[in-house]
Amino acid sequence: MSTSLSPQAIQASKAATMQKKIGEVILDVHNISLSFGGVKALTDISFDVREHEVRAIIGPNGAGKSSMLNCINGVYQPQKGSITFRGQKFAHMNSRQVAEMGIARTFQNLALFKGMSVIDNIMTGRNLHIKSNLFLQALRIGPAQREEEKNREFVEHIIDFLGIQPHRKTPVGQLPYGLQKRVDLGRALAMEPQVLLLDEPMAGINMEEKQDMCRFILDVNDEFGSTIVLIEHDMGVVMDISDRVVVLDYGKKIGDGTPQEVRNNEEVISAYLGTRH
Repeated sequence: MSTSLSPQAIQASKAATMQKKIGEVILDVHNISLSFGGVKALTDISFDVREHEVRAIIGPNGAGKSSMLNCINGVYQPQKGSITFRGQKFAHMNSRQVAEMGIARTFQNLALFKGMSVIDNIMTGRNLHIKSNLFLQALRIGPAQREEEKNREFVEHIIDFLGIQPHRKTPVGQLPYGLQKRVDLGRALAMEPQVLLLDEPMAGINMEEKQDMCRFILDVNDEFGSTIVLIEHDMGVVMDISDRVVVLDYGKKIGDGTPQEVRNNEEVISAYLGTRH
């Protein structure tokens, strides 16, 4: 089932797209192949991501979409190929190194700290920006106190941006699933990423929540300047908010282009869309 944005949201999306300037290639995925034993998850996948665009990765279940994100953010180490980020080429990087370079990730299955408050969950995204040692952090004196105040100010800005101010001190486990999705996005934003990887941000939420999430993604792209790489099953969402789309099927790339080009690709229609729209 596909969800289309409201007419107002579509109009805002198109206006933002017209105003923003897509930059040069920021992330280049080259000939990535990944296998688990004898099972090939990805075979010779190549595509690029341009600065300040919304780049969607779509495909049927088992197509290799999440495996691709896991290769980009260092969870999986591909057997073949390389990834270049801002001109720096790497074949093997762990997740912390990737985060330090400026790539953040949300997950399909939320990995939030359910007993911690909203603000404390989002604060965990600031770990890379904390320079004081644990002793000074515990005492909250001098530079450590100023650093914490600065980080909390940044996190409060994210909370306001995502419209979750009334829930800032609520344990995340007590929130509805749609709001937990926002907290997960907020934690990733707290890292101040140059590239934000979103793994099915619409999964498990209702129509109104999807419209809200679409608006937040477009606003993150516009106001925070983050480049977005998005996995999503909802084709209405993909076609409405993406600048370009890459299509995977059984671990192989079968399409790459603008939403309209992908919509008209016969191989994509056969493998994924099923019918013309």
